[in-house]
Amino acid sequence: MYIVDNYGWAVALCIVTMFCWGSWGNTQKLASKTWRYELFYWDYVIGILLFSLIWGVTLGSFGEMGRSFMDDLAQVGASNFRSAFFGGVIFNASNILLSASISLAGMSVAFPVGVGLALVLGVFINYFTMPRGDATILFAGVFLIVLAIILNGLASGKMSKGAADHVTRKKGVGIAIAAGILMSFFYRFVAAAMDLDHLESPASGSMTPYSALFVFATGIFISNFFFNTLVMKKPFAGESVSYKAYWRGGIKTHSVGLLGGAIWALGTACNYIAAGKAGAAISYALGQGATMIAALWGLLIWREFKGASRPVHCYLVLMLVLFIAGLALIVISGGN
Repeated sequence: MYIVDNYGWAVALCIVTMFCWGSWGNTQKLASKTWRYELFYWDYVIGILLFSLIWGVTLGSFGEMGRSFMDDLAQVGASNFRSAFFGGVIFNASNILLSASISLAGMSVAFPVGVGLALVLGVFINYFTMPRGDATILFAGVFLIVLAIILNGLASGKMSKGAADHVTRKKGVGIAIAAGILMSFFYRFVAAAMDLDHLESPASGSMTPYSALFVFATGIFISNFFFNTLVMKKPFAGESVSYKAYWRGGIKTHSVGLLGGAIWALGTACNYIAAGKAGAAISYALGQGATMIAALWGLLIWREFKGASRPVHCYLVLMLVLFIAGLALIVISGGN
């Protein structure tokens, strides 16, 4: 299997993660013109599962280092399997909420609030579980990101147009907060299933990043029959939607969702193989810099803050500056 052998390359892969995690939401925005997000989400989940399998039998099986994908799956211990699977269940619950928030408040609000909160809480959880890097610099970077999240919330509040829009945005922000709290926990369960300190010769019963991604994706897929069915019947907005509507979608419509899942899964795959050199806390934090990427998509491409006042623009510019500064400190912390 392919293994990352230096910190610089690990950081580069985490930057790939950042762009993938921050960009998959564009496929939901594209599909939303003709497709409910609950239906899009089924294709998104299937895309994640298919990509994880392809990733495992290719990059996870080539080369002489470590165990191959199939050999690793055959020897995994029950506790590690449950840990990665449960991580997928937690992630799925949080990501469905994030998708709902995108549909209500837009990418430039849902990601900075939801994923930004997940970044802050997740860094604490992952660092104290598997400490690596300079804690002072790492948490200073996290503090700057907290300030950026607050500024985004202020900007969103000033953009509400009328009472109905204010209620919708407020509901979207609330759902994003719930998503962020849940999302902060999933990574530690997947990381715990892997032997990140010895990827070249992982301990018996533990997973490689490739098998962990597949089991994690399986947890997402299976739990989706419960979570997504629930939101289809009891949606956060609009009327309920049936499975019959899903089968009416054309190939182009379904392909957009599959692409979204593959984009997210590519970012996750890069993050997992980078965690061996960068550490779980730093890899997670850099990947969740996706908040900045998603905010830029929402601002520049989808024009979600079109017509905003000067104070709102000032908030948004300062938000991006603080995010970039915070992420820079997180990178520096890993080299100390």
